[in-house]
Amino acid sequence: MITNPVSQNPSLAPAPTIKLLIVDDSAFMRYAISHHFEGNSSIQVVGTARNGIEALDLIPGLNPDVITMDIEMPKIDGITALREIMKRFPRPVIMLSSLTQEGAEATITALTIGAVDFVPKPTQKASINEVMSEVTAKIVRAATIRVKPALFTGKEMQAAQANKSKAVTKKLDQNDPIVLIGSSTGGPRALHTVLANIPGDLPAAVAIVQHMPVGFTYSLAERLNSQSALLVKEASDGDCLEVGKVLLAPGGYHMMFNEKGIVSLNQNPTVHGVRPAVDVTLISLVQSFGKNVMAVILTGMGNDGTNGAKLLHGIGGTVIAENESSCVVYGMPRSIVEAGVADEIIPLDGIAGTVYLQAKKMKRMLERDH
Repeated sequence: MITNPVSQNPSLAPAPTIKLLIVDDSAFMRYAISHHFEGNSSIQVVGTARNGIEALDLIPGLNPDVITMDIEMPKIDGITALREIMKRFPRPVIMLSSLTQEGAEATITALTIGAVDFVPKPTQKASINEVMSEVTAKIVRAATIRVKPALFTGKEMQAAQANKSKAVTKKLDQNDPIVLIGSSTGGPRALHTVLANIPGDLPAAVAIVQHMPVGFTYSLAERLNSQSALLVKEASDGDCLEVGKVLLAPGGYHMMFNEKGIVSLNQNPTVHGVRPAVDVTLISLVQSFGKNVMAVILTGMGNDGTNGAKLLHGIGGTVIAENESSCVVYGMPRSIVEAGVADEIIPLDGIAGTVYLQAKKMKRMLERDH
Protein backbone atom coordinates (compact mmCIF):
# COMPACT_ATOMS: atom_id res chain seq x y z
CA MET A 1 0.00 0.00 0.00
CA ILE A 2 1.35 3.44 -0.97
CA THR A 3 0.79 6.09 1.68
CA ASN A 4 0.74 9.86 1.29
CA PRO A 5 3.21 11.38 3.81
CA VAL A 6 1.43 14.74 3.60
CA SER A 7 -1.93 13.23 4.60
CA GLN A 8 -0.27 11.40 7.50
CA ASN A 9 1.66 14.48 8.59
CA PRO A 10 -0.10 17.75 7.67
CA SER A 11 2.98 19.71 8.73
CA LEU A 12 4.68 18.43 5.57
CA ALA A 13 2.08 20.09 3.35
CA PRO A 14 3.40 23.09 1.42
CA ALA A 15 2.45 26.48 2.78
CA PRO A 16 -0.37 28.13 0.83
CA THR A 17 0.67 30.71 -1.75
CA ILE A 18 0.44 34.29 -0.48
CA LYS A 19 -1.70 36.45 -2.78
CA LEU A 20 -0.15 39.91 -3.15
CA LEU A 21 -1.70 43.15 -4.44
CA ILE A 22 0.75 45.93 -5.37
CA VAL A 23 -0.51 49.52 -5.15
CA ASP A 24 1.86 52.17 -6.53
CA ASP A 25 1.55 55.04 -8.98
CA SER A 26 5.04 54.28 -10.33
CA ALA A 27 4.92 51.93 -13.30
CA PHE A 28 8.55 51.05 -12.59
CA MET A 29 7.83 50.03 -9.00
CA ARG A 30 4.80 47.96 -10.02
CA TYR A 31 6.90 46.19 -12.66
CA ALA A 32 9.96 45.75 -10.43
CA ILE A 33 8.04 44.18 -7.54
CA SER A 34 5.91 42.01 -9.84
CA HIS A 35 8.96 40.87 -11.81
CA HIS A 36 10.78 39.93 -8.61
CA PHE A 37 8.06 37.42 -7.72
CA GLU A 38 7.73 35.81 -11.15
CA GLY A 39 8.11 32.07 -10.69
CA ASN A 40 7.93 32.40 -6.89
CA SER A 41 5.89 29.51 -5.54
CA SER A 42 5.19 31.14 -2.17
CA ILE A 43 4.14 34.66 -3.27
CA GLN A 44 1.86 35.33 -6.24
CA VAL A 45 1.12 38.84 -7.50
CA VAL A 46 -2.63 38.70 -8.16
CA GLY A 47 -2.96 42.32 -9.27
CA THR A 48 -1.56 45.84 -9.41
CA ALA A 49 -3.22 49.23 -8.92
CA ARG A 50 -2.07 52.76 -9.77
CA ASN A 51 -3.89 54.48 -6.93
CA GLY A 52 -6.19 53.98 -3.98
CA ILE A 53 -9.38 54.01 -6.04
CA GLU A 54 -8.20 51.13 -8.21
CA ALA A 55 -7.04 49.23 -5.13
CA LEU A 56 -10.39 49.54 -3.38
CA ASP A 57 -12.14 48.33 -6.54
CA LEU A 58 -9.83 45.32 -6.90
CA ILE A 59 -9.70 44.05 -3.32
CA PRO A 60 -13.16 42.39 -3.13
CA GLY A 61 -12.57 40.32 -6.27
CA LEU A 62 -8.89 39.49 -5.79
CA ASN A 63 -9.07 38.99 -2.02
CA PRO A 64 -5.30 39.49 -1.54
CA ASP A 65 -3.62 38.17 1.60
CA VAL A 66 -1.18 41.10 1.73
CA ILE A 67 -1.07 44.54 0.11
CA THR A 68 1.98 46.73 -0.52
CA MET A 69 0.88 50.35 -0.57
CA ASP A 70 2.65 53.48 -1.77
CA ILE A 71 1.88 56.60 0.26
CA GLU A 72 1.99 59.37 -2.36
CA MET A 73 -0.50 58.61 -5.16
CA PRO A 74 -3.02 60.62 -7.19
CA LYS A 75 -6.82 60.52 -6.72
CA ILE A 76 -6.71 58.64 -3.41
CA ASP A 77 -3.40 58.53 -1.56
CA GLY A 78 -2.11 55.60 0.45
CA ILE A 79 -3.23 56.94 3.83
CA THR A 80 -6.81 57.53 2.67
CA ALA A 81 -6.90 54.14 0.96
CA LEU A 82 -5.53 52.46 4.08
CA ARG A 83 -8.29 53.99 6.21
CA GLU A 84 -10.90 52.54 3.85
CA ILE A 85 -9.20 49.13 3.76
CA MET A 86 -9.15 48.96 7.55
CA LYS A 87 -12.86 49.82 7.66
CA ARG A 88 -14.07 47.66 4.77
CA PHE A 89 -11.58 44.82 4.18
CA PRO A 90 -9.10 44.61 7.09
CA ARG A 91 -5.94 42.76 6.05
CA PRO A 92 -2.16 43.18 6.33
CA VAL A 93 -0.83 46.27 4.52
CA ILE A 94 2.86 47.11 4.14
CA MET A 95 3.60 50.74 3.34
CA LEU A 96 6.33 51.84 0.92
CA SER A 97 7.73 54.97 2.52
CA SER A 98 9.95 57.71 1.13
CA LEU A 99 12.99 58.61 3.24
CA THR A 100 11.91 62.17 4.02
CA GLN A 101 10.48 63.89 7.08
CA GLU A 102 7.08 64.02 5.38
CA GLY A 103 7.43 60.35 4.46
CA ALA A 104 8.26 59.45 8.06
CA GLU A 105 5.25 61.35 9.41
CA ALA A 106 2.94 59.66 6.89
CA THR A 107 4.43 56.26 7.73
CA ILE A 108 3.76 56.73 11.44
CA THR A 109 0.19 57.78 10.60
CA ALA A 110 -0.21 54.62 8.53
CA LEU A 111 1.13 52.39 11.31
CA THR A 112 -1.30 54.04 13.72
CA ILE A 113 -4.25 53.46 11.41
CA GLY A 114 -3.42 49.79 11.02
CA ALA A 115 -0.57 49.12 8.55
CA VAL A 116 1.47 46.21 9.93
CA ASP A 117 4.89 47.27 8.62
CA PHE A 118 6.75 49.51 6.19
CA VAL A 119 9.71 49.43 3.84
CA PRO A 120 11.72 52.57 3.01
CA LYS A 121 11.47 53.13 -0.73
CA PRO A 122 14.83 53.12 -2.56
CA THR A 123 15.94 56.57 -3.66
CA GLN A 124 17.30 55.28 -6.96
CA LYS A 125 15.80 52.79 -9.39
CA ALA A 126 19.06 50.88 -9.49
CA SER A 127 18.78 50.05 -5.78
CA ILE A 128 15.37 48.33 -5.94
CA ASN A 129 16.93 44.87 -5.75
CA GLU A 130 18.64 45.83 -2.49
CA VAL A 131 15.31 46.20 -0.69
CA MET A 132 13.46 43.28 -2.27
CA SER A 133 14.78 40.76 0.25
CA GLU A 134 13.35 42.97 3.01
CA VAL A 135 10.07 43.34 1.10
CA THR A 136 9.84 39.56 0.63
CA ALA A 137 10.52 38.79 4.29
CA LYS A 138 7.95 41.33 5.44
CA ILE A 139 5.30 40.01 3.04
CA VAL A 140 5.78 36.47 4.37
CA ARG A 141 5.61 37.75 7.95
CA ALA A 142 2.59 39.96 7.26
CA ALA A 143 0.61 37.03 5.84
CA THR A 144 0.61 35.47 9.33
CA ILE A 145 -0.71 38.59 11.07
CA ARG A 146 -4.29 39.03 12.22
CA VAL A 147 -5.55 42.50 11.36
CA LYS A 148 -8.42 44.11 13.20
CA PRO A 149 -10.27 47.33 12.31
CA ALA A 150 -8.81 50.38 14.04
CA LEU A 151 -10.80 51.47 17.07
CA PHE A 152 -9.67 55.06 16.53
CA THR A 153 -8.23 56.80 13.52
CA GLY A 154 -5.38 59.22 14.04
CA LYS A 155 -7.65 62.26 13.65
CA GLU A 156 -10.19 60.87 16.10
CA MET A 157 -7.48 60.16 18.65
CA GLN A 158 -6.09 63.68 18.27
CA ALA A 159 -9.56 65.11 18.83
CA ALA A 160 -9.98 62.95 21.94
CA GLN A 161 -6.76 64.37 23.38
CA ALA A 162 -7.33 68.01 22.41
CA ASN A 163 -8.68 69.00 25.82
CA LYS A 164 -6.02 67.24 27.88
CA SER A 165 -3.56 69.50 29.65
CA LYS A 166 0.07 68.43 29.69
CA ALA A 167 1.54 66.84 32.79
CA VAL A 168 3.95 68.86 34.88
CA THR A 169 7.29 67.05 34.87
CA LYS A 170 9.45 66.71 37.96
CA LYS A 171 12.86 65.35 38.79
CA LEU A 172 12.96 61.64 39.62
CA ASP A 173 13.49 60.70 43.27
CA GLN A 174 13.94 57.40 45.10
CA ASN A 175 10.19 56.99 45.63
CA ASP A 176 9.23 57.27 41.97
CA PRO A 177 8.56 54.16 39.85
CA ILE A 178 9.91 53.79 36.32
CA VAL A 179 7.83 52.20 33.56
CA LEU A 180 9.56 50.58 30.59
CA ILE A 181 7.32 49.77 27.60
CA GLY A 182 8.66 47.48 24.88
CA SER A 183 7.02 46.79 21.52
CA SER A 184 7.68 45.77 17.93
CA THR A 185 5.31 44.81 15.08
CA GLY A 186 1.97 46.51 15.76
CA GLY A 187 3.64 48.66 18.38
CA PRO A 188 2.94 52.19 17.11
CA ARG A 189 -0.80 51.55 17.15
CA ALA A 190 -0.61 49.88 20.57
CA LEU A 191 1.52 52.69 22.00
CA HIS A 192 -1.05 55.26 20.88
CA THR A 193 -3.80 53.32 22.63
CA VAL A 194 -1.82 53.05 25.86
CA LEU A 195 -0.39 56.57 26.06
CA ALA A 196 -3.62 58.26 25.02
CA ASN A 197 -5.31 56.73 28.06
CA ILE A 198 -2.69 57.23 30.78
CA PRO A 199 -3.65 60.19 33.01
CA GLY A 200 -1.25 63.09 33.28
CA ASP A 201 -0.77 62.52 37.01
CA LEU A 202 0.94 59.16 36.48
CA PRO A 203 3.43 59.06 39.38
CA ALA A 204 6.21 57.54 37.29
CA ALA A 205 8.83 58.20 34.66
CA VAL A 206 8.38 56.30 31.38
CA ALA A 207 10.78 54.92 28.77
CA ILE A 208 9.74 53.25 25.50
CA VAL A 209 11.68 50.94 23.19
CA GLN A 210 9.90 50.38 19.86
CA HIS A 211 11.76 48.41 17.19
CA MET A 212 12.16 50.96 14.40
CA PRO A 213 14.95 52.05 12.04
CA VAL A 214 16.72 55.40 11.92
CA GLY A 215 14.62 58.33 10.71
CA PHE A 216 11.18 57.37 12.00
CA THR A 217 11.20 57.55 15.81
CA TYR A 218 11.23 61.37 15.93
CA SER A 219 7.91 61.41 14.06
CA LEU A 220 6.55 58.65 16.30
CA ALA A 221 7.48 60.63 19.42
CA GLU A 222 5.89 63.78 18.01
CA ARG A 223 2.68 61.95 17.23
CA LEU A 224 2.53 60.25 20.62
CA ASN A 225 3.18 63.61 22.27
CA SER A 226 0.26 65.19 20.42
CA GLN A 227 -2.11 62.58 21.81
CA SER A 228 -0.84 62.01 25.34
CA ALA A 229 -1.19 63.97 28.55
CA LEU A 230 2.44 63.03 29.22
CA LEU A 231 5.36 64.81 27.56
CA VAL A 232 6.82 62.47 24.93
CA LYS A 233 10.16 63.03 23.21
CA GLU A 234 12.76 61.09 21.26
CA ALA A 235 15.63 60.51 23.69
CA SER A 236 19.03 62.16 23.28
CA ASP A 237 22.30 61.61 25.11
CA GLY A 238 22.12 63.37 28.47
CA ASP A 239 18.31 63.36 28.77
CA CYS A 240 17.07 62.39 32.21
CA LEU A 241 14.13 60.34 33.45
CA GLU A 242 11.41 62.57 34.91
CA VAL A 243 7.96 61.93 36.29
CA GLY A 244 5.42 62.94 33.66
CA LYS A 245 7.86 62.51 30.78
CA VAL A 246 8.27 59.69 28.26
CA LEU A 247 11.63 59.02 26.57
CA LEU A 248 11.48 57.04 23.30
CA ALA A 249 14.62 55.21 22.16
CA PRO A 250 15.78 56.62 18.81
CA GLY A 251 15.89 54.25 15.85
CA GLY A 252 19.27 52.64 15.31
CA TYR A 253 20.49 53.24 18.88
CA HIS A 254 20.42 51.22 22.08
CA MET A 255 19.22 53.33 25.03
CA MET A 256 20.68 52.83 28.50
CA PHE A 257 20.23 54.60 31.85
CA ASN A 258 22.64 55.07 34.74
CA GLU A 259 21.75 55.25 38.45
CA LYS A 260 20.88 58.96 38.06
CA GLY A 261 18.43 58.18 35.26
CA ILE A 262 20.58 59.84 32.61
CA VAL A 263 20.37 58.52 29.04
CA SER A 264 23.34 57.20 27.13
CA LEU A 265 22.92 56.04 23.53
CA ASN A 266 25.16 53.66 21.65
CA GLN A 267 25.40 51.75 18.39
CA ASN A 268 26.77 48.54 19.84
CA PRO A 269 25.89 45.36 17.92
CA THR A 270 22.24 44.46 17.57
CA VAL A 271 20.60 42.33 20.26
CA HIS A 272 18.00 39.80 19.07
CA GLY A 273 18.75 41.25 15.64
CA VAL A 274 17.45 44.71 16.56
CA ARG A 275 18.72 48.11 17.71
CA PRO A 276 17.20 49.54 19.84
CA ALA A 277 16.54 46.42 21.89
CA VAL A 278 14.13 46.23 24.82
CA ASP A 279 16.48 43.97 26.80
CA VAL A 280 19.34 46.47 26.67
CA THR A 281 17.22 49.26 28.14
CA LEU A 282 15.33 47.11 30.62
CA ILE A 283 18.43 45.43 32.02
CA SER A 284 20.14 48.80 32.48
CA LEU A 285 17.08 50.10 34.37
CA VAL A 286 16.88 47.04 36.61
CA GLN A 287 20.59 47.27 37.38
CA SER A 288 20.22 50.96 38.31
CA PHE A 289 16.78 51.05 39.97
CA GLY A 290 15.95 47.48 41.00
CA LYS A 291 12.31 46.72 41.76
CA ASN A 292 11.35 50.39 41.27
CA VAL A 293 10.93 49.32 37.62
CA MET A 294 7.74 48.10 35.94
CA ALA A 295 8.06 46.38 32.53
CA VAL A 296 5.22 46.36 30.02
CA ILE A 297 5.71 44.12 26.98
CA LEU A 298 3.36 44.77 24.05
CA THR A 299 2.80 43.18 20.64
CA GLY A 300 5.81 42.10 18.61
CA MET A 301 7.71 39.19 17.11
CA GLY A 302 10.49 37.33 18.86
CA ASN A 303 11.52 37.34 22.51
CA ASP A 304 13.15 40.73 23.06
CA GLY A 305 12.45 41.84 26.64
CA THR A 306 12.32 38.35 28.15
CA ASN A 307 15.84 38.41 29.62
CA GLY A 308 15.24 41.77 31.27
CA ALA A 309 11.80 40.66 32.50
CA LYS A 310 13.33 37.56 34.10
CA LEU A 311 15.87 39.73 35.89
CA LEU A 312 13.19 42.17 37.08
CA HIS A 313 10.76 39.43 38.16
CA GLY A 314 13.55 37.70 40.06
CA ILE A 315 14.06 40.70 42.36
CA GLY A 316 10.36 41.32 42.94
CA GLY A 317 9.63 43.89 40.21
CA THR A 318 6.41 44.06 38.20
CA VAL A 319 6.05 42.61 34.70
CA ILE A 320 2.93 43.11 32.54
CA ALA A 321 2.33 41.31 29.23
CA GLU A 322 -0.26 42.16 26.60
CA ASN A 323 -2.92 39.47 26.24
CA GLU A 324 -2.88 37.40 23.06
CA SER A 325 -6.45 38.51 22.27
CA SER A 326 -5.35 42.05 21.39
CA CYS A 327 -1.85 41.47 20.00
CA VAL A 328 -1.12 42.05 16.33
CA VAL A 329 1.72 39.54 16.83
CA TYR A 330 1.76 37.43 19.99
CA GLY A 331 5.50 36.89 20.12
CA MET A 332 7.24 39.07 22.71
CA PRO A 333 4.36 38.84 25.22
CA ARG A 334 4.10 35.08 24.65
CA SER A 335 7.78 34.71 25.50
CA ILE A 336 7.22 36.59 28.77
CA VAL A 337 4.21 34.45 29.67
CA GLU A 338 5.89 31.16 28.77
CA ALA A 339 8.92 32.15 30.85
CA GLY A 340 6.56 32.40 33.84
CA VAL A 341 7.49 35.99 34.70
CA ALA A 342 4.28 37.86 33.78
CA ASP A 343 2.59 39.22 36.91
CA GLU A 344 -0.40 40.37 34.88
CA ILE A 345 -1.64 39.51 31.37
CA ILE A 346 -3.91 42.30 30.16
CA PRO A 347 -5.67 43.11 26.85
CA LEU A 348 -4.45 46.32 25.23
CA ASP A 349 -7.45 48.44 26.25
CA GLY A 350 -6.79 47.65 29.91
CA ILE A 351 -3.06 48.26 30.01
CA ALA A 352 -3.18 52.03 30.60
CA GLY A 353 -5.42 51.63 33.63
CA THR A 354 -3.31 48.76 34.98
CA VAL A 355 -0.07 50.75 34.58
CA TYR A 356 -1.64 53.74 36.34
CA LEU A 357 -2.93 51.72 39.31
CA GLN A 358 0.28 49.70 39.63
CA ALA A 359 2.39 52.87 39.53
CA LYS A 360 0.34 54.40 42.35
CA LYS A 361 0.66 51.19 44.36
CA MET A 362 4.43 51.08 43.78
CA LYS A 363 4.73 54.74 44.77
CA ARG A 364 2.97 54.10 48.10
CA MET A 365 5.16 51.08 48.82
CA LEU A 366 8.36 52.94 47.99
CA GLU A 367 7.37 55.87 50.24
CA ARG A 368 6.60 53.42 53.06
CA ASP A 369 9.90 51.55 52.63
CA HIS A 370 11.95 54.74 52.54
